[in-house]
Amino acid sequence: MNDFTVHIVDDEDAVRKSLAFMLTMNGFGVRIHESAAAFLAIARSLSQAILVTDLRMPDMSGVELIRKLAAGGISIPSILITGHGDVPMAVEAMKAGAIDFIEKPFDETVMVDAIRNASERLGSTASRSEKAEEIKSRLETLSDRERQVLEQVVIGQPNKSIAFSLDISPRTVEVHRANVMAKMKARSLPELVRMSLAVGFANPEKNSRGV
Repeated sequence: MNDFTVHIVDDEDAVRKSLAFMLTMNGFGVRIHESAAAFLAIARSLSQAILVTDLRMPDMSGVELIRKLAAGGISIPSILITGHGDVPMAVEAMKAGAIDFIEKPFDETVMVDAIRNASERLGSTASRSEKAEEIKSRLETLSDRERQVLEQVVIGQPNKSIAFSLDISPRTVEVHRANVMAKMKARSLPELVRMSLAVGFANPEKNSRGV
């Protein structure tokens, strides 16, 4: 059994129960909460906690919940799940403090891997620093053109817009995107966004090309 608890926040009872069952079967300790407000009320008293929250909820969105936790100085590694996701939303979520962003429907292994990754945030600063250095090393393997494409992907630009901006064909953009995913060892766009933002690459605010 792991030494942390996964807290599930979702307004749909069926989703809470099915996700809780799946995570319990994978050896995780789980608690469920029917609203963001309910979780926020007890968040400060928690230790060794990981949050899995739906993005769209009636009382408070998952992004708003993560922002409120951060504003209150409460550090809990957070994973957002949604059925309406896109890359710009992933960027917004991760800028708010989420460490991962998973689109429904998702494979069991995707969620389990995300939680294991989140659990590393409960570990040492040295471990997180090593991860950042590894990401930076992968960025160094990208060509100039691949870095330009990555910048555009991370801020949510579709292939056609990237092609127009860089004066290349959409097919060439697809090839560069595939190369970037392979070199960065990213299994999904949300993971690619998470890694890029983790080391300050292509910050949407600054439009920086540095690492």
